[in-house]
Amino acid sequence: MKEKELKAKPGMPVLILSIVLYIAAIGLIVLGDILLENERNIGTLPLVVGILWLIVGFVPFFGLKVLKPNEALVLTVFGKYTGTLREAGFYFVHPFSVAVNPAAKTKLGQSGDVKTAKQAITISGESTKVDIDSLGKRVSLKVMTLNNAKQKVNDCLGNPVEIGIAVIWRVVDTAKAVFNVDNYKEYLSLQCDSALRNIVRIYPYDVAPNVDTTGDGEPDEGSLRGSSEVVAQRIKDEIQSKVTDAGLEILEARITYLAYAQEIAAVMLQRQQASAIVDARKLIVEGAVGMVEMALEKLAKNNVVNLDDERKAAMVSNLLVVLCGNRDAQPVVNSGSQY
Repeated sequence: MKEKELKAKPGMPVLILSIVLYIAAIGLIVLGDILLENERNIGTLPLVVGILWLIVGFVPFFGLKVLKPNEALVLTVFGKYTGTLREAGFYFVHPFSVAVNPAAKTKLGQSGDVKTAKQAITISGESTKVDIDSLGKRVSLKVMTLNNAKQKVNDCLGNPVEIGIAVIWRVVDTAKAVFNVDNYKEYLSLQCDSALRNIVRIYPYDVAPNVDTTGDGEPDEGSLRGSSEVVAQRIKDEIQSKVTDAGLEILEARITYLAYAQEIAAVMLQRQQASAIVDARKLIVEGAVGMVEMALEKLAKNNVVNLDDERKAAMVSNLLVVLCGNRDAQPVVNSGSQY
């Protein structure tokens, strides 16, 4: 079902006319009563007309609708979809028009449309608010944010990862949102969970060898931590493909939380620390070897001292110990001869 815009009449003239008719009905009742008191049968007609209008005259008021900017009303008459009011203003529609919005009372717990609620329920692991006092059936066309709860998902290497996303979305087709799915907010939340799991399973947390994340059959350096923008774009596209039939548009998706699960976080931290220590040691050794080479070259070039291979080996060993050690070297003064 596609949305069609409803051409409604301005509401102010109808409101004024209804009020005037109510006043006229009261006047007819008073006039009829006066005529009956004067024993004139002609007073019966205005009295009956006035009473009938007082009984049914409130019906046109049901057709008066007020819309604020970025709001819409999906209207049906006796179960048939008649159209959607989108423009802000004061309108008059069919008095028996009924606004439909199954998601009117559903407030996503961390969404941009949160209000004070009376009761909370849980939908797909996410805190969801239900405003019992809300009677409005308006469909919000505003840009809203859905911040789904953190999920525990295994990456492509089987490591449990906790990840959370924020999805910025809006309703673009009110008829699809209302009639194609039971509750478009719940539907969006479930599709976000599913898309997140589908994409995270493709990537490792950190860059890993022999892992293909693009599907071209060639290993690449994609990872959740290093390719967050690419991952977020793929999540956005995955969600959009699922919610198009619900009349929703996904404007942006961003990863808001990413970490190893608690059960392996300590082990992975040790692994990262060990990797950092190894990288630092490599840099220290490379620098120490360069300094030893420079020292030997300077000594030989300036003829400071002539060293045989055995003495050079000892000197290299001592210099590497001093330069690569974790602690400061303790000097030893040789009071005897050099040899």
